[in-house]
Amino acid sequence: MSDPSPGLNSEQLGAYFALMEVSSLLQYAVDEHLRADGDLSYVQFQILARLVDAPEGRLRMTDLADGVVYSRSGLTYQAGLLEKRGLITRAPSPDDERSVMVTVTDAGRDLIAHVLPGHVERVRQLLFDPMKGRDLATLSGVLGRVREHMRATPPRSAKPRAGRNRAE
Repeated sequence: MSDPSPGLNSEQLGAYFALMEVSSLLQYAVDEHLRADGDLSYVQFQILARLVDAPEGRLRMTDLADGVVYSRSGLTYQAGLLEKRGLITRAPSPDDERSVMVTVTDAGRDLIAHVLPGHVERVRQLLFDPMKGRDLATLSGVLGRVREHMRATPPRSAKPRAGRNRAE
């Protein structure tokens, strides 16, 4: 019997491992900075940054989970930690009582403003400084196409829950 799915060739495997390693190294460095400078995890920073960038500083929990590609339960836990610190608030949606709206507070905005300069510097130093010529345009084009392809099948957090009619 033949194998129905061929493996990756050496070039594909090399690109895959390089992408995973770069992603892990960058996330580790960014996480290290965020914890030291703002007592934030990487996912907590993503939550706050997305809220700061959102209209009126608020998003539905499901949209937030999809944006940060995080499980609903994990996001609920992280949101609870941020809420305890006074960085966000959660409330039922005025449009749909089954949905929960998350809103960044002034303290959350202030914390993002505090950690953002160091975050930007770390990303610039590790990711963008080594690039030359058209590297950035090429990387942006390739990653943009791959992201669109992957987003065509939404992550689990964006799929309807089986056996439930709840939109949270």
